[in-house]
Amino acid sequence: MTKHRVGGSAKNSMTTSKIVVAGGFGVGKTTFVGAVSDIKPLTTEAMMTVASGKLDDTERLPYKGKTTVAMDFGRVALDDELLLYLFGTPGQERFWFMWDSLVRGSIGAVVLADTRRLADAFSSIDFFENRNIPYVVGVNTFDGILHHPLEHVRRAMAIDPAVPIFRCDARERDEVKETLLGLIEHVMKKVEQVAQPSMT
Repeated sequence: MTKHRVGGSAKNSMTTSKIVVAGGFGVGKTTFVGAVSDIKPLTTEAMMTVASGKLDDTERLPYKGKTTVAMDFGRVALDDELLLYLFGTPGQERFWFMWDSLVRGSIGAVVLADTRRLADAFSSIDFFENRNIPYVVGVNTFDGILHHPLEHVRRAMAIDPAVPIFRCDARERDEVKETLLGLIEHVMKKVEQVAQPSMT
């Protein structure tokens, strides 16, 4: 986290942090960023073509006409002291080479999961676990309904009990904010756990 002073006084200092929003193809990353951003989000969506249809599994996403080809970017102030920069990753495997650059400097990540396609989230989870980057899982309720209890999702995905899982409709600003706040709390706990040995 980085602190910046607004107006030149310590009272108006604001902490800025970078967060990555990841997950499989068509899981709702662009929607998630757009729902909460205080500014018009920057998106790099391109129209799906016949050629890309051969590379991307659209069988369960028949109405998806666009896809992110680089990143999504948004910004949200959670309060007067915390400003988050959100970077959404492209979901397709052929764009994974960009992930290392996108996550550089981030404090943590939100991995979005679709209960109809849980396996699509495994690669994202492995990515952050292998790099020791804190993350939470947001189960996106596309139709506003949670079809499976969160603990069932945890067991199905073999997610560590210490990793928080949230119900999150990526279209709803309040639910997205709650997920981001959950990530911040998770990151702070991880920082405290690392610092604890030096305090004894």
